[in-house]
Amino acid sequence: MTRGRRLYYFLGTPILRALLRLGIASYRVEAIIGEEHIEPFLDGKAVCAPAYWHQHHVLCSNLVKSWIKRGFKGCFLISGSVDGEVPERIARSWHAEVIRGSANQSGALALRDMQAMMKRGYSIVTTADGPRGPLYEIKPGVVVMARIGGVPIIPIACAASHVWELPRWDKFMIPLPFCRVVLGIGEPYKIPANVPLDEIEPHRLAVQEAVMSLMQECEDRLKRH
Repeated sequence: MTRGRRLYYFLGTPILRALLRLGIASYRVEAIIGEEHIEPFLDGKAVCAPAYWHQHHVLCSNLVKSWIKRGFKGCFLISGSVDGEVPERIARSWHAEVIRGSANQSGALALRDMQAMMKRGYSIVTTADGPRGPLYEIKPGVVVMARIGGVPIIPIACAASHVWELPRWDKFMIPLPFCRVVLGIGEPYKIPANVPLDEIEPHRLAVQEAVMSLMQECEDRLKRH
């Protein structure tokens, strides 16, 4: 990393954190669907694998932040590229652990690190279609990680009334100040321990459908309010 980029991150990260805090404080949360599904994991004694779309990172990561304040032991899987520097700094400021890597690049090393963190009692939080997509497509590595670790995947989704979508593959969503928000937490999805790793595709599709259905439920709930 160049000296200029290090300076940029050093100065820019606190500003970004402040802007996020201001924006999030102004959101009006209309509902949190399925809060009961995360309750068994909030004391840090049980491990899970929360998964949401890259598009929803602002709202869903802040939801995980609220869990961490209650005792949840979260570890974020963040891209190993330079673009992951700021998200890593923000996650660590929340007292979360971080693994640098992805389901696409450095997969074996990231999987090894994820298994080690789960053995230490940390739940692995992933943007399940990232870091390069395609949009709304669960990566097999997320399901493999959950299957090997013997932990359930927890679908997470959200919807917001007014957003700015960045013009990139993930349509990254930045909710505008004072918008209305609905968050959703799905039922834990456990991959059976006897499923061979080369036969996980039906489970990958099932998790993908669970996140998509939850997103639709959040959008429908928002329209009704």
